[in-house]
Amino acid sequence: MRAPTSLPAGLPGLDPAWSRHLTVADAAGTKHDWHLLDNGVPDPVGTLLCVHGNPTWSYLWRRLLAAAPPGWRVVAVDQLGMGFSERLAAPRPLAQRVADLGDLTAALGLTGPVVTVGHDWGGVISLGWALQHREQLRGVVLANTAVAMPEGDLGPALIRLAHAPGVRAAVTVGTPVFVRATTALSWPPLPADVRDAFAAPYGSPARRRSVGDFVADIPFSPAHPSRSAQEAIAEGIRGLDVPALLLWGPRDPVFGERYLADLRERVPHAQLHRFEGASHLLPEDAPQYATAIAQWVTDLDADRPVPAEPAAPLTGSPWAALTARADDDSPAVVEVSGGTVSWAQLHQRVERLAAGLASAGVAPGHRVGLLVEPSADLTAAVYAIWRAGAVIVVADKGLGLRGMRRALRSAGVDAVIGSAQGLAAARAMRLPGRRIAAGVPARAARALGAAHTLDELEHLGRSAPPPPEGPADADCAVLFTSGATGPAKGVVYTRRQAQAQLDLVRSTYRLGAEDRLVAAFAPFAILGPALGIGSAVPDIDVTAPGSLTAAKLADAAAAVGGTVVFASPAALRRVVATAAGLTADQRAALGRVRLLMSAGAPVPLPLLRALREVLPAAEAHTPYGMTEALPVTDVSATEIEAAGAGDGVCVGRPLAGVQVRVSPLSADGAAGGALTAEPGTTGEVCVRGPHVKDRYDALWITERAASRDPGWHRTGDVGHLDAEGRLWIEGRLPHVVTTATGVVTPVGVEQRVEALDGVSAAAVAGVGPAGAQVVVLVVVPAAGGPRRPALADPALADAVRAAAGVEVAAVLVTGELPVDVRHQSKIDRREVARRAARVLAGR
Repeated sequence: MRAPTSLPAGLPGLDPAWSRHLTVADAAGTKHDWHLLDNGVPDPVGTLLCVHGNPTWSYLWRRLLAAAPPGWRVVAVDQLGMGFSERLAAPRPLAQRVADLGDLTAALGLTGPVVTVGHDWGGVISLGWALQHREQLRGVVLANTAVAMPEGDLGPALIRLAHAPGVRAAVTVGTPVFVRATTALSWPPLPADVRDAFAAPYGSPARRRSVGDFVADIPFSPAHPSRSAQEAIAEGIRGLDVPALLLWGPRDPVFGERYLADLRERVPHAQLHRFEGASHLLPEDAPQYATAIAQWVTDLDADRPVPAEPAAPLTGSPWAALTARADDDSPAVVEVSGGTVSWAQLHQRVERLAAGLASAGVAPGHRVGLLVEPSADLTAAVYAIWRAGAVIVVADKGLGLRGMRRALRSAGVDAVIGSAQGLAAARAMRLPGRRIAAGVPARAARALGAAHTLDELEHLGRSAPPPPEGPADADCAVLFTSGATGPAKGVVYTRRQAQAQLDLVRSTYRLGAEDRLVAAFAPFAILGPALGIGSAVPDIDVTAPGSLTAAKLADAAAAVGGTVVFASPAALRRVVATAAGLTADQRAALGRVRLLMSAGAPVPLPLLRALREVLPAAEAHTPYGMTEALPVTDVSATEIEAAGAGDGVCVGRPLAGVQVRVSPLSADGAAGGALTAEPGTTGEVCVRGPHVKDRYDALWITERAASRDPGWHRTGDVGHLDAEGRLWIEGRLPHVVTTATGVVTPVGVEQRVEALDGVSAAAVAGVGPAGAQVVVLVVVPAAGGPRRPALADPALADAVRAAAGVEVAAVLVTGELPVDVRHQSKIDRREVARRAARVLAGR
């Protein structure tokens, strides 16, 4: 190797010591000067071979060189004619570029194991090398690339524009438009010095010639000289039996979702992580990609222990109760503002719909997005999808159109069942897959793009054979989290795990055939038939819990003969506030309720006490859990009273078959300690049980972090176990305040402040840099407060400081606290902190 090249000085993030030149002869004997970045690890355990696309260069991989896994060499090449490698006299077609890369690795003496890493058109070149060097190959990593043109696709629009005759020479060679446009795609925008670093090798038309040649070599047409090489690589990777990792920026205007879907179809075993918000230049938009690759590579040969706990036995199916009650004419689903569906009718409809779905092409494993309001149609659709072996995908309308679009597109739905409003939303969100209309006349359904209606599928299923029952460990649901602490995450359940959840809920709350469920939270209404109990949803907007009144709850209870109620704390506050207007018949209907469940956020004891006036015979329970595992613990109002005050919310003891541990917090607020059940130790709550989720969907990094203790799920909640084995929740991990004297968890502080007369709500915010944050308390006075946070008067501030139990830097007042969209009960403490910081900074 020659001495390091004299790169432009001061390229941000690039160590000049990595820069190397190497002269390599190609197959024709012509020698070429290559430039590459090489971390120079002696006697490496393996090599990461990184290949850039057009018009970037090896600078793209600087973070990966800095974050290389221990013992691994990282070699990032500048393709010939690109970066600081030799300029070429003629174009270099795809097959030649693959061969060039092989010549270079031979000259470098790479013997394996090798993990290829490719981005953009460097992806297909790296895969071409991988197919020709299988004996050295250990794995492949791809970021926002394409290996084929999906059927009927004309290729990326932006690239086709640059490819057009008369345009290519001007924008790719004659001017730096193409070079500069590539870095302009990043989100958030790149710093100017980074944009300049990417453009540094391409300062003149002569140095940009290969940029234009690269674009010209994209094989859009079947007759293109490189098309056969591209198709051979695209088909060849179907046989790659090495680990694969896909890292994707969903905002990419070049390689959109169809290219990701094509890659996943060709390499179905690949693990995937979608970096929400990232665009085409993923290594820039998501800098954490480098540590993710390092972790993935480290895991390749690591001997991660397999959980000792066996899988839960499969005790039935979600539709077993329908089969068992196929001749039962009693109510299964009651629509308060509509009709009643019996068990017999529901069973028959589900069987026919399942057969109709299968006949219409919905196959086992297909994902079906549900955009139907709570109704008999929704219930029948859910169970028919399961019966057909397909997977329901549920994203809360409360996420808003943008949040739902992000969620449903990330899930890769194959079909959508929607009401008129839902199908219109599907069109606006540009969701893929076939459309099926629910509750829409056939003519209107066609206008909305639906190929079928549920009624048509039911009719089709009359003469079709019933679909076979799928395997127990096949996926059955993708449920999205509320997005309270970031973009909503898809949570995947298998049929075995879903059944274990049903069994746990049924046994914990002693649910029997005589029970009837009133669910003011739509997902629980869907579970009614699976639990073997009739159900009804109050006549409300389920995405607005505050729309539930005592009268509407009573009407739903009367309609179904309700004995069990599930509602969020926000909904129950409204019930208490409106109870004075109940009629005698409505009070009687509520008086027959034996069990009240509320979850989604801490349920204050005063609220539970107030509910005794509305639901006098109901035993109030507040199960603790999350989308990833529900329930985990349970506690009654009586047990909460007996536990007394503590540092957090008492959520009770773990349920049968569930284990709870904590991972102790360090001084910087991270949870990295070994799992423990030691009483009084505050840390991240970790749970284990047969009903815990299978994985996060398309979020390999998130899943790897949450399951780094094999068999356990890290919840992101912070709490402790007491000497009686009860769990106390103290907040969320991202909301822990890291002060100079130690960590402060928010919930206990907030509870002490909320006990003050004249304070209706409080939130703790950490303001300042990590490790030196100060505690700021934002309170909502009972008499109301300003729309925007403002400094509290001295008397209130003194009372808050005295009650808090920790050092408080400032006390602010406001009219209301920001909460999550689903339950409207979880305080968005990050937003509270942002607003508090603005006030304290004088903005």
